[in-house]
Amino acid sequence: MWQKIKNIYHFFIAVFWNILFLFPARRLKVIGVTGTDGKTTTVNLIYHILKESGKRVSMVSSLGAVIGDKIYPIGFHVTTPQSFLLQKLFFKARRQGAKYFVLEVTSHSLDQERALGVPFEIGVITNLTSEHLDYHKTYDNYVKTKEKLLKKAKIAVVNKDDAAYQLLNQAKSSKDPKDWVTYGFFEGSEINPENFDISNANIFGEFNKYNVLAAVAACKSLGLSDEEIKKALLSFDLPKGRLDFVYRGEFGVMIDFAHTPNAFEQLLKSLRPIIRGKIIHVFGSAGERDTLKRPYMGDISASFADIVILTTEDPRSEDVNKIIEQIESGIDNPKGKILKIVDRKQAITAAIGMAKKNDLVLITGKAAENSMNLGNGEEPWDEYEVVRNILSDLNLKVAI
Repeated sequence: MWQKIKNIYHFFIAVFWNILFLFPARRLKVIGVTGTDGKTTTVNLIYHILKESGKRVSMVSSLGAVIGDKIYPIGFHVTTPQSFLLQKLFFKARRQGAKYFVLEVTSHSLDQERALGVPFEIGVITNLTSEHLDYHKTYDNYVKTKEKLLKKAKIAVVNKDDAAYQLLNQAKSSKDPKDWVTYGFFEGSEINPENFDISNANIFGEFNKYNVLAAVAACKSLGLSDEEIKKALLSFDLPKGRLDFVYRGEFGVMIDFAHTPNAFEQLLKSLRPIIRGKIIHVFGSAGERDTLKRPYMGDISASFADIVILTTEDPRSEDVNKIIEQIESGIDNPKGKILKIVDRKQAITAAIGMAKKNDLVLITGKAAENSMNLGNGEEPWDEYEVVRNILSDLNLKVAI
């Protein structure tokens, strides 16, 4: 009940800011991207393709806002801004001559009508696995909330290989067949590697190939030619905090934002065959967020990694030791050692200190975020700086 009251409040606030900024999104072609994993990469892919094709484009993702040539912060742990800032960013983009706007859209923002008044030209869903059940309560509610983007959008772009595809019946039935565009690797998808060669994309991991196909489908739906898209893909680099090899020496150190069971599985499954040594995985789980995923994260990590180090990741008001216990409860048959080091800096230090030739230290969950919530509000935290300092203390040549 309280959540419904809050959403009514958000609705009227969104109406107010739309009116105040004169409905700026109506004069833009807005591409919305939602899903459990891959949103930020897909947003950056679409933005890059449009920009390299000579289009005037802005974007908002979990890494911040890019309006024209300027980067704007959108707040700690924020992906889709509240309606005031969102409408302000649309307004700024229009003032600077943008024609396109790529927006990362969360399930929370859809439920709270933060994107009210935005006439989405394209709505993209990357994939849907169990997430944010602390807020949505059930997986079905979560899917139906994400589905709102497809209903709002003129053209829906959907991953046909995803298990949740069959659950999007309401959105599909609301669309003309020509406005329902599918992508994937298996037979029946309209955009697939057989009819659109993505082998030139400078990107690693099977899961990222899906993000490329999603971006291709969206950009083709906007009228871009195959030649424009393929040329742009040649110069694309993954955004900060996504498969980020921050050190390559006798061993490697990678920072990645993965923080869901699905992201863990896809990431570790891609890395395992190419790492000749051990994988040392450092991670935790955010407090006051979906608790049900924690055991699954532990199980998946321990199935692929040789050493798992459980640590702190924005515990907020929760006891970090209990969070770690919940992660550990899912581990039945670990591939190797399980260590618990509450202090995140100490955990990363230990991981790098035990790394040998051909090993990979994989640090997930925080990536490019610049703060940590330990229960007393946001405190400065820079994962990259922490790694840089540890490597320097070990007299190793720093690559970041």
